[in-house]
Amino acid sequence: MASTRPEPVQPEPVQPGPVQPRPIRFVLASASPARLATLRAAGLDPEVIVSGVEEEGIIADSPAALATRLAELKGSAVASVTPRREPVEVVLGCDSVLELDGVAYGKPGDSETATNRWQQMRGRSGVLHTGHHVTVRTGDTMRTRSAVASTTVHFAEVSDAEIAAYVATGEPLVVAGAFTLDGLGAAFVRGIEGDPHNVVGVSAPLLRTMINDLGLHWPDLWAVREPQGEVTGT
Repeated sequence: MASTRPEPVQPEPVQPGPVQPRPIRFVLASASPARLATLRAAGLDPEVIVSGVEEEGIIADSPAALATRLAELKGSAVASVTPRREPVEVVLGCDSVLELDGVAYGKPGDSETATNRWQQMRGRSGVLHTGHHVTVRTGDTMRTRSAVASTTVHFAEVSDAEIAAYVATGEPLVVAGAFTLDGLGAAFVRGIEGDPHNVVGVSAPLLRTMINDLGLHWPDLWAVREPQGEVTGT
């Protein structure tokens, strides 16, 4: 008697589908390419709207409080003027400062300042504070949270020649603390204690906690590609 067992059906290969629109709009109130890249790597697809807030002249009781205050100013400025398009919208403001000997240091802005900073930092440790301010807009309701993440950074004992070469690239002039962890400056950092993403400019774990505290579900912010066809594999 012939077998009536059906032949196995070969599944269709998986093809990446289009990005599915999400009902939650996510706005990043920062021009930082590093923050944007970090959020994209975490699954978000931020819309960038720069606040235009001037950082000079803003004072606070501590470097951590200063980072938080600047984040609040930037996030609030964008949240207050951005027209609403979606039922639920999230606005994130961030700012980072490096604390060394109790003093807050932002972007050097020029080569001389960047050189002096590195001569002061080398062989020592500082704390990179990143303030986060999240606004959730739902209908006519606006809810906010502010928090700061702090990461200890241990700097290598770099030479004068290395400092000069690094400053000549222009990279340390435009980043808080005059260094990066995701660029040329990574070789001059011998270790950190805390969240590495925070040093880059935004702490994804802290942001997730703030989003959840405001009543949203973190995975709902992911801008993922929906697969087409069945998943194959062994």
